[in-house]
Amino acid sequence: MADLGMYPARRAVITQVAEVVAALPASGIRMVGIDGVDGAGKTVFADELAGGLRAGGLQVIRASADGFHNPAHVRYRLGRHSPVGYYQDSYDYNRLRERLLDPLRSGGARTYVTAIFDVTEESPVDMEERVAPPDGSVLVFDGIFLHRPELVDYWDCSVFLRVEPEVALERMVQRDGTPGGPDSQENPGLLT
Repeated sequence: MADLGMYPARRAVITQVAEVVAALPASGIRMVGIDGVDGAGKTVFADELAGGLRAGGLQVIRASADGFHNPAHVRYRLGRHSPVGYYQDSYDYNRLRERLLDPLRSGGARTYVTAIFDVTEESPVDMEERVAPPDGSVLVFDGIFLHRPELVDYWDCSVFLRVEPEVALERMVQRDGTPGGPDSQENPGLLT
């Protein structure tokens, strides 16, 4: 594996996960889900894993749940700080399945998009459909709630990143200025 500029222990974990993914049966697109709470480091981990897989000669489709958010009026219908709303309404799971996951499944149409909505701009994304690379390629997908009932069966391999609430909070503050503590209503993803 190419030097990805990581600490040796982290590089070892990425290498180990990449080896597990590469050993999965190569019929169809192999789907890997990277899950964890907000601030767990899912996107960074998924990017590093994708880099490691590419360095090993695999073709990779890289996507994130962040490209499948619902518009604000749907996300916050139960209130901006509702944990139930956070779980139920943050993402458009139907369109995630229709536009990305189902087409990449064995026997799927193989035409897909990696995003439908830009949450920063609060506007739909008009993305041209892509055609999936050959069988044996890998989808590396990160997001929260990937082990929920309607998604769990998609993953040929899944990784759940566990992080202490204080670490996740510190990362969110650095990333997007989210205020409050682990029990704050400002952070429904950290409520236990």
